[in-house]
Amino acid sequence: MKNLILNLLLCLGFSASASAYSFRTVIIDPGHGGHDKGGQWGRVYEKHLALDTSIRLESHLKKMGYNTVLTRRSDYFVSLPGRMTMANKYRSAIFISIHYNYTWKQHVSGIETFYHSKQSHQLARNVHRGVMSRTKVVDRGVKYARYYVIRNTNIPSILVEGGFVSNSNERSRMKTAWFRDAIARGIADGVQSFRRGG
Repeated sequence: MKNLILNLLLCLGFSASASAYSFRTVIIDPGHGGHDKGGQWGRVYEKHLALDTSIRLESHLKKMGYNTVLTRRSDYFVSLPGRMTMANKYRSAIFISIHYNYTWKQHVSGIETFYHSKQSHQLARNVHRGVMSRTKVVDRGVKYARYYVIRNTNIPSILVEGGFVSNSNERSRMKTAWFRDAIARGIADGVQSFRRGG
């Protein structure tokens, strides 16, 4: 019966690794970098926040026994196709892109998680739930989107927006190490839950 279900999933387009949650590698994608600062307010740059959060996430995942790959490890620019080429080298893996948000509407706040493919929806839900439980901030939910980095990967892929640089309260929080670490820990919790089929 189990083989019949697995064969059905494969026919429907699900990979064996995604349906069985058997991945061991997490590809972490710190958004922006180099000349691409991302969202910014004063001297607070999204590219720095994303990189710090990604390095913290890598540390937590390694302690859990995962293999990790970062698309960048310092402040340099990597093109979107370059990030995808790196991600698509791996089959038994998942992809997590880390960003911080920005809008001209300075009252807008909260954390949201995006997915594109059906196989990525559950990963997005688990990670979002983990982040919200660690941060206790405004919940902007799990949403479908067509961002390049999650649309062009062959593995379960999500994009996490860890709050708004343009919101003064969230900006104050994200400037602190404990908040960035809370996001990283929440993402790691969600990865573990996804792998266990939760």
